[in-house]
Amino acid sequence: MSNAYALQAKGLVKRFGSITAVDGLDLQVEPGVTYGLLGPNASGKTTLIRLLMGILPPTQGEATLLGKRVPDRALRTRVGYMPQAIALYEDLSVQENVTFYARLMGAYTAEGVAEVIGLVDLADRAKSIVAALSGGMKRRASLACALVHRPEVLFLDEPTVGVDPHLRVQFWEHFQRLNAQGVTIVVSTHIMDEAERCTRLGLLYQGRLIAEGTAKGLRERAGAETLEQAFLKFSGNGQA
Repeated sequence: MSNAYALQAKGLVKRFGSITAVDGLDLQVEPGVTYGLLGPNASGKTTLIRLLMGILPPTQGEATLLGKRVPDRALRTRVGYMPQAIALYEDLSVQENVTFYARLMGAYTAEGVAEVIGLVDLADRAKSIVAALSGGMKRRASLACALVHRPEVLFLDEPTVGVDPHLRVQFWEHFQRLNAQGVTIVVSTHIMDEAERCTRLGLLYQGRLIAEGTAKGLRERAGAETLEQAFLKFSGNGQA
């Protein structure tokens, strides 16, 4: 597969017993863009992200990330990941969690830790124990951990669930700045206004990529006014 892409998938299949979570999926994502995975629950978004990162082995097919076939331990420090489930040490403070991930990735500086904590608007809670935080604050701390080592590719699985609308806008403005710096972002979402902010979208349904393109292009192809209507048209579950 070509090194011109930040990530690629060819014929990816993932089965869990009799359930096919990802079904023969091909994908190519160029560097420096935000690629959105849009689909309902159980459409295969989280499984696909884990396959692309090499966390899960595929049943069939292969994926490459930054020119290397996954899994590859050499990619560990070049990739950031914010999972859907909160992945923090609850008995440590926000600052201690972010510092731990920075040191784990060999990228610790006090300034870098403070910068990402400020980015997610937790500077006044940096010393707070994670267990005492709200769900939205925990998600913000989790994002800081994913960003602290300045990854080249960033995977975000439903990153703004429980985050207030004002801060959600700030997050997306920062994602755009990361794109301008050459960072590739893959984000899963079911929030339509977030999907509109992505450079390109892949619509997932029952583990298959049913349509791909810009938000505007997808609406035009479906003859739909909204992405939701376009999704229904492409999935065969309704008329635009």
